[in-house]
Amino acid sequence: MYKIETEAKGLVSHGVNACAGCGLELVFRTVIRALGEDTIVIIPPGCAALFSGIDNVTNIKIAGYQCNLENTAASAAGVRAGLDAQGNTHTTVLAFAGDGATADIGLQSLSGMMERGDRILYVCYDNEAYMNTGIQGSGASPYGAGTTTTPAGKPTYKKDLLKIAIAHHIPYAAACSAANLPDLEKKVKKAKDAKGPAFLHVHTPCPTGWAYPPGKSVEVCRMAIETGAWVLYEYENGRITVNRKIKELRPINDYLCLQGRFKHMTKADMEILQNETSCRYSELLASEG
Repeated sequence: MYKIETEAKGLVSHGVNACAGCGLELVFRTVIRALGEDTIVIIPPGCAALFSGIDNVTNIKIAGYQCNLENTAASAAGVRAGLDAQGNTHTTVLAFAGDGATADIGLQSLSGMMERGDRILYVCYDNEAYMNTGIQGSGASPYGAGTTTTPAGKPTYKKDLLKIAIAHHIPYAAACSAANLPDLEKKVKKAKDAKGPAFLHVHTPCPTGWAYPPGKSVEVCRMAIETGAWVLYEYENGRITVNRKIKELRPINDYLCLQGRFKHMTKADMEILQNETSCRYSELLASEG
């Protein structure tokens, strides 16, 4: 059985003001637990800012600071350079940002970090919208998702952040999920030991923005994997490996029907998303090796 330290004994405080059922809290606690106290964390404004805190109040027991929304990777690069100048090669520099700060406003900063080869572990917790400012659509919102800026459903596809990272030929990149914490912890430890930039893209459920009961977070994320809406895979030493192969994908509607954000989708919309999902899964399987 997967064992987690009690919150009081870990590196994250016992009580945080995350929404009920928030997948982010599961992800953050798992990442910090896997990395340990010799870590400096950089967090931009967003849902995760509740961990870095306000003024002199914080919910974490490790060093870190809150940067601007657009410069997470650049801030982490500065910290890494300072540590390296001191001869400190053992401390992990963790950039922990949401999809808006990563796929949109922070993409240039992230690309520069990866292109330079800065030894940083960048974790994107992807809840597929700008959740803490009103559930606005982001570049990571999936096709058809209803948000406050796409009330009729997003008309474009989700950016493929992991493929963007892989295109930079970094040492390690992986897709993870809040529904599989042992897999997440294993990949965090691999990323920590990477000889250069590492990127983890974590599917992070949001009951508030996705419109489902808070107790269903893990179920919703698991269904994303079963339908191919989210694929667990990793890129290591130039090779792609699909970590969880699904013999026969379940219909995409099995995932969509669990969430209110897709309730307006027509049969034609679902067919479009089904085709895109199936094709992407087949392409990933074909790219292994």
